[in-house]
Amino acid sequence: MDIIRVFGTNVKQYRKERGISQEAFAEKCGLHRTYISAIECYRRSISLENIQRIADALEIDVYKLFLEENSDEIYS
Repeated sequence: MDIIRVFGTNVKQYRKERGISQEAFAEKCGLHRTYISAIECYRRSISLENIQRIADALEIDVYKLFLEENSDEIYS
């Protein structure tokens, strides 16, 4: 498992499911749009504090951002 890839993929998937642009999502998280882009493109490691901000903005539990995409739980 490549944790950075799994995390970035999940952030992007959940964000798109909610119909939020990167810019609007970044603002909701209190982060910069290029930071969100770097996460979604697997170019950025991320602090625990920012992981929590992202989960809060998506209104999901943190652990869901670390589930591999072939898991049934990711979409529940």
